[in-house]
Amino acid sequence: MKLNKRIGLTLGLLLIILAGPAWAKEKVQVAFIGPLTGGVSAIGVGGRNSADLAVRLRNADPKAKYEYELVVLDDECKPNTGVQVATKAAADKKIIAAAAHYCSVVALAGVDVYHKFGLPIVVWGAVHPDITYGNDYKEIHRVNGTMINQNEVAAKFVKELGYKTWVNLYDTTDYGKGMNEYFSKYLTANGGKILGSFGVTADQQDFTAELTQAKKLDPDVIWFGGLTPLGVRIRLQMEKLGLTSQFQSCSGIISDAYVTGTGELAEGTIAFREGEPVEHLPGGKWFMEEYNKAGYSEAPDAFGPFAFVAMNLILDTIEEVGPKRKAVVKRMENIKDYKSIVGAVTFDEHGQNISPAITKYVVQDGQWVPWQDSEYAAGKRQLKRR
Repeated sequence: MKLNKRIGLTLGLLLIILAGPAWAKEKVQVAFIGPLTGGVSAIGVGGRNSADLAVRLRNADPKAKYEYELVVLDDECKPNTGVQVATKAAADKKIIAAAAHYCSVVALAGVDVYHKFGLPIVVWGAVHPDITYGNDYKEIHRVNGTMINQNEVAAKFVKELGYKTWVNLYDTTDYGKGMNEYFSKYLTANGGKILGSFGVTADQQDFTAELTQAKKLDPDVIWFGGLTPLGVRIRLQMEKLGLTSQFQSCSGIISDAYVTGTGELAEGTIAFREGEPVEHLPGGKWFMEEYNKAGYSEAPDAFGPFAFVAMNLILDTIEEVGPKRKAVVKRMENIKDYKSIVGAVTFDEHGQNISPAITKYVVQDGQWVPWQDSEYAAGKRQLKRR
């Protein structure tokens, strides 16, 4: 009896050992790429946390076929660094896909790399049209909208507020030049008049020359096309030079860092961004509950929901077709009415989501507030007038 018992126990242990590997899920690597350091790091960190949340939730799902490992890479919002990390991710065959880039200049620099190595990416924040429309690269997809959508809405809306004249300042990166191109195009089409247009470098500190000329032109609105660090410096120096025009900008400054950097001068700034505010998103409440539950010390910031959607779409696709780059690329070509927390996602033939909403924002009491929810829209507060 003792011998039989020992044999039974031995066989049982042997079966457990042999069966054990079959129980373990195959590990699959996916990447997040964004600006984790530098002037727009708050948005990058919020995006990273949101992508991490998507991975955490998937790994906690007993129905998931694979166990996912998130590889996080910092592109610093610099094209040269972006190419380096894009190459690092794309050359690593263990990485199947990536949610990548907030900064357009970095995404534009990296798309050739992703195409060369066949790494599928889903852009979660960068808005330059050429990221998706500039090449016929099947590896490139984007869940947020482009600066075309944003500036068409912005130009029409602000002209309807009664403003007539503008001076444009924009950074001379592809991002800033693109913003200026499309805003100018749609503003002119809607009857607005641009009195002057000045390009500035992304690392410029002193804008006395440009703002002095702008003051002489006496516009109703100073419009800025660029990112938060530059926007903060321009807004502060406008005040120093006594330039009292309304300040308008683009999605590049919609961050907590802009409000912190400009303090009370942020009040009344208007800007526009792809997507609805998180509280208005179809899955926004659930997303924030899960985000807070996960205990991240930083906010998801403006583009966090898009980073979550980009990563979740990647995971869903891998679950469906397996951890193979070519299969993921092929499946992404046919994404239609994909249900997400930001709404339905449908990619056109260039990999661009065709139905992104654009939200108008104004800074009110130190917060970016959707225009329709603000006291400015209700007439209780007034924007600057000439």
